[in-house]
Amino acid sequence: MNLENILYSSIQKAILQVFEIEIEKIEFQSTRKDFEGDVTVVVFPLLKLIKGNPAEIGNKIGTYLVDHVKVVEKFNVVSGFLNIVISDTYYIQFFSSIKNDASYGFVPQNQAEKAVMVEYSSPNTNKPLHLGHIRNNLLGFSVAEIIKASGKKVYKTQIINDRGIHICKSMLAWKKSNKNETPESTGLKGDKLVGNYYVAFDKQYKSEINELIGKGQTEEEAKKNAPIIQEAQQMLLDWEAGKPEVIELWKTMNQWVYDGFNATYKNLGVDFDSYYYESNTYLLGKEVVQFGLEKGIFEKDPDGSVWIDLTEDGLDRKIVLRSDGTAVYMTQDIGTAIQRVKDFPDVGGMVYTVGNEQDYHFKVLFLILKKLGFDWAENLYHLSYGMVELPSGKMKSREGTVVDADDLMEEMTETAAKISQELGKLDGYSEDEKQRLYKIIGLGALKYFMLKVDPKKSMLFNPEESVDFAGNTGPFIQYTYARIQSILRKADFDFSTEIAAITLHPKEKELIKLLESYPELIQHAAQSFSPALVANYTYELVKEYNSFYQTVPILPETDEQLKKFRVQLSKKVGETIKSAFSLLGIEVPERM
Repeated sequence: MNLENILYSSIQKAILQVFEIEIEKIEFQSTRKDFEGDVTVVVFPLLKLIKGNPAEIGNKIGTYLVDHVKVVEKFNVVSGFLNIVISDTYYIQFFSSIKNDASYGFVPQNQAEKAVMVEYSSPNTNKPLHLGHIRNNLLGFSVAEIIKASGKKVYKTQIINDRGIHICKSMLAWKKSNKNETPESTGLKGDKLVGNYYVAFDKQYKSEINELIGKGQTEEEAKKNAPIIQEAQQMLLDWEAGKPEVIELWKTMNQWVYDGFNATYKNLGVDFDSYYYESNTYLLGKEVVQFGLEKGIFEKDPDGSVWIDLTEDGLDRKIVLRSDGTAVYMTQDIGTAIQRVKDFPDVGGMVYTVGNEQDYHFKVLFLILKKLGFDWAENLYHLSYGMVELPSGKMKSREGTVVDADDLMEEMTETAAKISQELGKLDGYSEDEKQRLYKIIGLGALKYFMLKVDPKKSMLFNPEESVDFAGNTGPFIQYTYARIQSILRKADFDFSTEIAAITLHPKEKELIKLLESYPELIQHAAQSFSPALVANYTYELVKEYNSFYQTVPILPETDEQLKKFRVQLSKKVGETIKSAFSLLGIEVPERM
């Protein structure tokens, strides 16, 4: 039983014994730093049931706790707040119970619970992954790891947008170039080569539009009549008709892109359990439309198009099938969701990691699935996130001004190398060890900077600021972990045995309190789909450890019991840093 549960039941007994009243809800908070205490009970809400002065009520409850509850050492009451001091014995016993638990905070998978499917990445196969994809991948991967740590089975998936006019644009530009370039012949990653042709198409398209405008057409007319866009539209029709040479080119260029994506995913440290392809799913959902019509959920207009009226739910009318019988994106997403549950029958909920420009789309999708009667539709969540911008401004993929994911990761590694060399702390490292360390620091900086921000917020990513070795950054936390490993290497004595009775320093107590909150933190982060909670918890833990490190001696300590305990405490803090960072997909170095 954790401390809050002990206090909860004890305070309920206290109120029953002293005031003869049964109470359900008790409000706890951490005691403010300027008061003595570990846990504070807010007395004011109790006044609804207990008549009297808040200070008097607090004193009576506090007295009962000191007399009857072993872990409560003393108390004080300040302005209707009951501040409770917990005994050192409780914290030492708690620490002893977790110090050798390598999986502390993680809950074993509950086989009886339904699994959760987390979708992230879901790129287009006409260009490389960029900065926005990095935030998407890091969020989705981290949320999947956190949910897994909370005790649920998780499947990681993505849907690859591998068809449509945007794919044909790259294909057409490649074909018209007559260069027959391949990743092998150019030395380029496949996704970058295809992305270059997407940019080339846009350049040619704009040139033709300007030429037609110069000949008297309106901009709207020119956009429709430009020969290159008409050729791309014909290529899409040929693809849908199964024209062999178009299908062959599509397969070849898509494979180049898949190979390029896989290299980026590996470098970024994210993975997937399953893949869905739009070329296979774009017809899914059409049979569901017929089912919805029969049930009266959908309605057919005179032109043959099929709609759902969601105005009574505060939304609008949404088309699910065009008058020519072709599906829209909504139909496809309905069908894909249903297909995923068919493929993975133990799935009871899904998380979609998609930017906030799609908020309305997912409101409609989830509501339609509920109306269609799927029980798992109650457990669908849109992990909506804000845009990522750089100090230089927004990115535009058609113009080739996006921040390429591979280039950014390389730049982060180079920035980490530059700063590490300036700090001059790498004596004795081989060149391979240095390069490995630069990558761990650079990617750690990138991931932490992205994940410490609440997903819903837009963010400005500053590469230089993220690699700072001080403040709320990945490298600062990694450096503290490495410092702890250095202490453990220097501890030339057996510190694993049980310790005798000691008096805790306030800094030691604060660290144990933070360690105690770790399991609850994981559950809270899983329920709120927020890696930011894990990131900022880790920063608080590291700040508190550094304060402890600066305040009390560890290895120079002359009291053998205290020295042993402080090394044990350092080791557990290090393990928790490593554990929390694993949930963010971040590595920690043994030396820095």
